Amino acid sequence: MSLLDIFKKKKTESKIEGKKKKIIKQEKKKKTEKAKKVEKIEKIGETIYDKKDKKEIRTAPVILKSPHIAEKASYLAKMNQYVFKVYPQTNKTEVKKAVEEVYGVDVLKIKMITIPKKRRRIGKTFGWRKGYKKAIVSVKKGQSIEILPR
Repeated sequence: MSLLDIFKKKKTESKIEGKKKKIIKQEKKKKTEKAKKVEKIEKIGETIYDKKDKKEIRTAPVILKSPHIAEKASYLAKMNQYVFKVYPQTNKTEVKKAVEEVYGVDVLKIKMITIPKKRRRIGKTFGWRKGYKKAIVSVKKGQSIEILPR
């Protein structure tokens, strides 16, 4: 096999140094991309605790979509229960933290309801009405949330 070795290309030191430089550039690029992601998260307002930086970022805009305004929701508001549309992947603890953070109230309990998508027809065409998830939040007696400013 020593005869075939003469046909192999030898790696020069400059090529090896070039590869090392490429690897270093890629690592720097990854770090800057991560920093950009953290900046984007800060702009959105998400609450994530970064282990290295230990920065607290807000969660509310990523969890609460909007207050659900309906007849039943206004009836529940009289009993210190408020209805919010939330993103489908959220859970009760995230909703509790978000409501306490935004409105400054004490949350007693939360009920989560997933409304499925429904089939609708207009003339000959069929379509789907979007499904969504809503949270009914019970607030401590004496506290209130003003959903619609007067």
